[in-house]
Amino acid sequence: MREFIVEADGGSRGNPGPAGYGSVVIDAATGETLAERAEYIGVATNNVAEYRGLVAGLEAARDLDASATVRVRMDSKLVVEQMSGRWKIKHPDMKPLAARAARVLPGSQVTYEWIPRERNKHADRLANEAMDAGKRGEAWSPSESTAELNARAARAAAPAPTGPPGDATAGAARARAALASTRQGAEAPGEPKGREELRARPETAVTRPTATGATPHPGGEATEATGGGKGREELRARPTTTAGRPTATGGTPQPGGAAAEATGGGKGREELRAQPTTTASRPPARTGAAAETPATAMPGDDVRAAKNVAAAQTTPASGWTAPPDMGAPATFVLLRHGETPLTPQKRFSGSGGSDPSLSAVGREQAERVAAALAARGTIQAIVASPLARTRQTAAAVAARLGLDVLVEDGLRETDFGAWEGLTFGEVRERHPEDLNAWLASPEAEPTGGGESFTATAQRMAATRDKLIAAYAGRTVLLVTHVTPIKTLVRLALGAPPESLFRMELSAASLSAVAYYGDGNASVRLFNDTSHLR
Repeated sequence: MREFIVEADGGSRGNPGPAGYGSVVIDAATGETLAERAEYIGVATNNVAEYRGLVAGLEAARDLDASATVRVRMDSKLVVEQMSGRWKIKHPDMKPLAARAARVLPGSQVTYEWIPRERNKHADRLANEAMDAGKRGEAWSPSESTAELNARAARAAAPAPTGPPGDATAGAARARAALASTRQGAEAPGEPKGREELRARPETAVTRPTATGATPHPGGEATEATGGGKGREELRARPTTTAGRPTATGGTPQPGGAAAEATGGGKGREELRAQPTTTASRPPARTGAAAETPATAMPGDDVRAAKNVAAAQTTPASGWTAPPDMGAPATFVLLRHGETPLTPQKRFSGSGGSDPSLSAVGREQAERVAAALAARGTIQAIVASPLARTRQTAAAVAARLGLDVLVEDGLRETDFGAWEGLTFGEVRERHPEDLNAWLASPEAEPTGGGESFTATAQRMAATRDKLIAAYAGRTVLLVTHVTPIKTLVRLALGAPPESLFRMELSAASLSAVAYYGDGNASVRLFNDTSHLR
């Protein structure tokens, strides 16, 4: 069954005043614009114009495929709540419009979702084009519309994620400062505040080929590194900008255990002597059959020696003389959402495209992981990415656990720009130079102003630090995507950027990282899918 997204909006210059509406029908699987509707409707209110836009969008979707499921997204809270049946419709001008909208398609095929205005720019621009045309005494012309191009340009021009560098040392310092302030009388908040949902964007995870000349595995929603890195060409190793947090789980680092949410692991452990991280001194990886040369094989390299000294000075102390651990850790149980229609199609699906919902398989996966987490019984809070597939997965868990879901924009997937909805082969054919640059460097952006993996790491480090401060000593489920989860694991290990392409992360899998008050981190679980078998 096909799935459409209908984005609709309406406006009135005067409320009431000259009014118009705009609506667009989008293919949920590919992000392709299938139909646009806009019209100047004379003098009316904002709400009437919004309802007219909704009706036009639903009718356009029905004309394309009357059997399709439709997800309506609007920035009108009133229309969304009334059409969802949660608010009563009292205004006499809106009752017939709401009834008309309800008759277009069976109620079982249509769902409604509120989105912020900045995520509804396409429909908003169509509505304004219609009002401008009406002011000139003309009808809106689809052939002259630039709404789609302008909306894409606005997304491309959006400022890159900001925040402190994504290194574990800086993150640990901020976490310690936040925890120290709570012990001086300022109680740590129970949940992060002041965030707003940014425009909805889809998923990620195209696997970059590693450099042995093997054929690249496209990722899209599908698991990106399905072979665990085997047979891939390794990318040129770059020194990481992230100082690794040493583990604090005992005299020898512990592998991830089966209990993802254990929170009492901070007591009675023996801390390792502080040593310089080897990440900053990793030499470039050799391509072909040659293996990487270990850092210790270059004792005469003054540059690397200097980096080792710097790493030793900035790595959080964890030796015999280090301060004691600061109690139970903030434990992040990391849940990748279930499958979407893009998973088997292996298309780029980040946070800048169609925002697909879970497929039937994905919904079953969400129910299974919800049952597993309910059986463990240790989750104390749930935080999800703003994208539809993560919120749907989180909702399944929340229903089992009796918890609310908090939306955190920082957990969104990487934005793949103009590559959204394309396969790896299609990108290679249409944007070969941009793809080659992207494969060669984590700082390169996809075509059209997407998000580099370096920018993603910076965003994830800032989000991690905020959540550590908010959930000190608690176990919280983070429902997010492939790249955010791999990035959190990479930062916790102090691993280089290319390690992202050497991890396999399945749909609806569980991972876990514990963050201690002294700045240390422990990866406890990775890619657990036992609940799906």
